Formats: sequence, C-alpha cells, structure tokens
Amino acid sequence: MLHSCGPVEAATDYPTLSRSVDTDFDNISTISATGKCRGSKMALSDIALCARALVMIGAAPIASFEDDTAEAEVAGMLYPAIRDGMLAAYPWRFAARGAWLARRESEEVLGAGEGMFVLPGDFIRLLSLESDGGAVPEFELVQGAVRCAADRAYLRYVGRMADGAFPAFFDLALITRLAAEFCVPLTESTSRAEYLFKRAEDQFRSARLADAQQSTPRAIGDFTLIGVRG
Repeated sequence: MLHSCGPVEAATDYPTLSRSVDTDFDNISTISATGKCRGSKMALSDIALCARALVMIGAAPIASFEDDTAEAEVAGMLYPAIRDGMLAAYPWRFAARGAWLARRESEEVLGAGEGMFVLPGDFIRLLSLESDGGAVPEFELVQGAVRCAADRAYLRYVGRMADGAFPAFFDLALITRLAAEFCVPLTESTSRAEYLFKRAEDQFRSARLADAQQSTPRAIGDFTLIGVRG
C-alpha cells in the first residue's frame, strides 16, 4: 500500500528544473562536451542515486529502501528494473565483460553439434558469441542459457555491476531517468514527468557519447579503397 505524500503542483519554472537536473550533486563529475569528466568521482550507492532523483522532483530523500515512506516504497520497487533496463539499452563499454561458458546438460533434443551453455548470473545483454573457430553465427537464448552449434562458447556481454561502480556519466543519466519514473507516482504531475523524460533522453545520449570515447576506435583493415589509394 503506497503512502500518499499528496499531489504536488506542476512545475512552471522549467528553467529552474533544468538547472536542478544539471546540478553537480556531491562531487558527481561534470561531463564536458568532449565526454571527459572533470572533478573527483564519488561512488554513489543505489540509495544515493535514488535520493538524488527524489530531490530533483521535490520529494524527500531516503536513507533506506526500508523507510516507511511512499518515496522509499516507489524507489525500492522501480530502481532495479530501471537500472537493468538502462544497462540493457546500449552496449556500454564500461560494463562489457567476457567469459567462457559452462556447458549444461539439457533434456531438450539438440541438433548435431549443438550445445547448451549457462549464462553468467550477472548477464544483462549479449554482445557477441564465439567459439574456437571464430564467431558463432546462429544462437538462441533459452531460459538462462544459450543454445548454439559449438563445443565451447565464449560470451561477450553487458553485465550487472555492483552499486557504486558506475562511471559519472552513467550516474547522471540514471538519476535523471529515475527522477522521470518517480515523478508521476509521487507528485502526480504529468507535465513535469514529460519534461524530465526529455531531459533523461538528452542525458542518455550524452552518456552514450562519453562511453564511446572511453577507448580508441578500431583500425580499419583490408579496406579496398585504402589499398587503391595507397
């Protein structure tokens, strides 16, 4: 049962709300136009991320998901799904990892040369699947496992990270998205929520750009036009 904190009037001073979205909360690193971070990075827990999102919509921050408040109940229900959804929405470099998968005995009838391999417990999104012979062209995700025609399988994937391990640019995008998702349940202001969702889209695009700049692009090899020009 949600505890009502009462409706909050829709914000009319949108420039003021915009500044609150861009505020440097407790030394969250500021993102420049080039995607590089300035300032120190303060590790933000799940509670800290939710507390900052709540402040952005004018609600009271929380100290725990167990608090006896509407804010804690809404944050506790929505945070895990929103976090995982944002991690799954893009092939983030900062969350990419790889592992050889354990083979799983399956009662299903498999084709010749096929195998079932167990996905890691922190699996969020598949990036690529390889075997000893190179990339696996065909595969299927089935109930916590991947089915493919290979004796061994190496998975590159986006994985769930420990709270406090996100880079600053993802923190800011996640806080803004949390604020947008929390807005209607806690304030009943659809106009403010609509504005925050637009801000969240902007922050998500900025986070993608910053993430893309965390490593150098791969060199183009065996490109016909380069060979002709050379």
